[in-house]
Amino acid sequence: MNALLVLAHPCDDSFCHAAADAAHRGLVAAGHDVTVIDLYDEGFTTAMSRAERTAYHSDDPILDDQVAAHAELVRAAEVLVFVYPTWWAGLPAVLKGWLERVMVPGVGFVFDDRGKVRPGLPQVRRIVGVSTYGSPRWYVRVVNDNGRRVLTRALRMSCGWRARPSWLALYAMDTTSDTDRAAFLRHIEERTAAI
Repeated sequence: MNALLVLAHPCDDSFCHAAADAAHRGLVAAGHDVTVIDLYDEGFTTAMSRAERTAYHSDDPILDDQVAAHAELVRAAEVLVFVYPTWWAGLPAVLKGWLERVMVPGVGFVFDDRGKVRPGLPQVRRIVGVSTYGSPRWYVRVVNDNGRRVLTRALRMSCGWRARPSWLALYAMDTTSDTDRAAFLRHIEERTAAI
């Protein structure tokens, strides 16, 4: 299957980069064709422009070449994997902006004859989220884990209910041991190798 791995962390030496490498190894071991988008490395522009918002409901809502290239990768993907740190109880701005600019009408969703929203990515079979949290699990649950909800619920609606979500989380990242972090990287690799 075609797998698209989207990484959202600004530092090359971050644990999120190590987590993305582990996911990549697992996906390759499973025989998937993997494409990686490193949003910070590519200098992805987060904010939707006025022109893009104006074009949003037109026949051609994508005005940027980079966004168009990413949309084509999304359309070809059967597995979507997102690796990011949870900041302020949600997605990093670059990933939120990526979703807003790439998952436009005609990509993330379509309208049927009656104007109702329908899934635009029915080929996607799996959505995998990998995130680190500075807070413990109980605190993340209290504040509602917005990033997880966006990817496993809202994005899943764009793919249809046949798309199975998986969530791999390392809570209380700042107080975990080297052993805990190494175990989590092995867990990521094993879980993605099983897709």
